[in-house]
Amino acid sequence: MHGFNWFALFSEKISGENIHIVTGIFVLALLLGAAWGVRKKLLRLEQSLVPDQGVSLTNVFELLVESFLSLMEGIVGKSARQHVPLVVSIFVFIFVCNILGLIPGFLPPTANINTNLAIAACVFVYFNYLGIREHGFISYFKHFAGPVWWLSPLIMAIELFGTAIRPVTLSLRLFCNINADHLVLSIFSSLSPLIIPVIFMILGIFISFVQAFVFTLLTVVYIALATAHEEEQEHSPH
Repeated sequence: MHGFNWFALFSEKISGENIHIVTGIFVLALLLGAAWGVRKKLLRLEQSLVPDQGVSLTNVFELLVESFLSLMEGIVGKSARQHVPLVVSIFVFIFVCNILGLIPGFLPPTANINTNLAIAACVFVYFNYLGIREHGFISYFKHFAGPVWWLSPLIMAIELFGTAIRPVTLSLRLFCNINADHLVLSIFSSLSPLIIPVIFMILGIFISFVQAFVFTLLTVVYIALATAHEEEQEHSPH
């Protein structure tokens, strides 16, 4: 089924140029539906107090939120809770997009650089906004100059370039890994459609998780660096 896409059956206008947009909207619709179902259950107080038996959407969402909150508190600090909605949303969206590429007839939206740049741009705007809100416009950009005044122009140029290129590195890392994984799976599926692809699908699930987690973890680190104060930045990860 290499080259085939289910969405192309609905309209001739859906092609390789815009398939990532259609698939991204499809993933978004799935996640909004799942979130609405979980929210509806949590609003029923009596049901929400009793944990679901086995694996359920509610349990999965609760596990994700608790896990990321615990992770973020160790990196960002006390303000971690306010960033959880965005961070968890990014992880879930990227992971589901990646996983979708393992299903025959679907292309992962994250295999298109434009999808990844859009997510990375949101991250870029968000952590810079937080930095400016936390320190003030002048103080936030002043910390790019470093502590040595006569090296300030050079250090500021390097730091600004490093910060500006973060969306590109985030996007390219995800783009290259998902494209490579999807290509390998497609090749082996066409050679042996029964047994061998199962091995690569298991590997693909692992890669999908790792790439979503790395993207999200770097987002958390960027938030921590932008909001940290001088005494905290000495111990912050770079």
